[in-house]
Amino acid sequence: MSRTIRRVLAGIAALAAVIYAGTIVWLVSHETAIVFAPPSELGNRRPAAPFEQVEVRRDGPSRQFAWVMRTATASDTRPWILYLHGNSSTIAHRLNILHYERLRAIGLNVFAPEYRGFGGLEGQPTERSLEQDARVAYDYLRSALRVSSERIVIYGWSLGSAVAVELAARVDESSLILEGAPASLVAVGQRRYPLLPIRLVMRNPFESIARIKAIDSPVLMLHSRDDEIIPFDEGRRLYDAALPPKQFAEVSGGHVYASERDPRFFTYVREFLSTQHILP
Repeated sequence: MSRTIRRVLAGIAALAAVIYAGTIVWLVSHETAIVFAPPSELGNRRPAAPFEQVEVRRDGPSRQFAWVMRTATASDTRPWILYLHGNSSTIAHRLNILHYERLRAIGLNVFAPEYRGFGGLEGQPTERSLEQDARVAYDYLRSALRVSSERIVIYGWSLGSAVAVELAARVDESSLILEGAPASLVAVGQRRYPLLPIRLVMRNPFESIARIKAIDSPVLMLHSRDDEIIPFDEGRRLYDAALPPKQFAEVSGGHVYASERDPRFFTYVREFLSTQHILP
């Protein structure tokens, strides 16, 4: 091999190394935007049903708020959904509101907290900060609203499911409902970028599969086989790791629209909660 060819090959290798390293640096620096994609404004949509916005007390100067929706009748004795939404949305996004209204229609009060860094709240979201925000919301339900743990159902959708798993592993609840849940967000990232060392550089791995065995309350998982964001087998992997009693409901409509397009979706939720004697 001539010296010229060797120099060309060495130049190509060096350029490839620079591009590879640059790609890693770009992913690391943009992780917050990729993983959380937090909207800077709350949005203008509001539930059609009566609701109130409450300030959730927390340590430090930063605010946290939540929406409260009570059932039309007997709300003092009805169970509560602690609803944890996913990324790239706020508590005011259309499909989150759809969840609140459908859950309320089957007899559940709803408590939907916002995360720091989302919807106009100060701060930068991280795995740890979302976990803290969820815990503050749970404590508010228990102390300010005086809801017993036997009446609290923790519900997480997408990224919120990872937050829900972490919370349920640390507190008492009547049951846990997960929609479009990844077993491991870092595993999803590694599948998406197979040539990059995602496991080594991701700061917010959300490893639900490492925590779900600490949960001894009943678990319902809903996942669409045509989920284009969280692969179906990721949901099954998390389900297989969970302890019984548990139920897996295969729904349709993809990651985003299953709750809206699958007519069985909230029937699964109601029947699960009735089987567990949480709903009549």
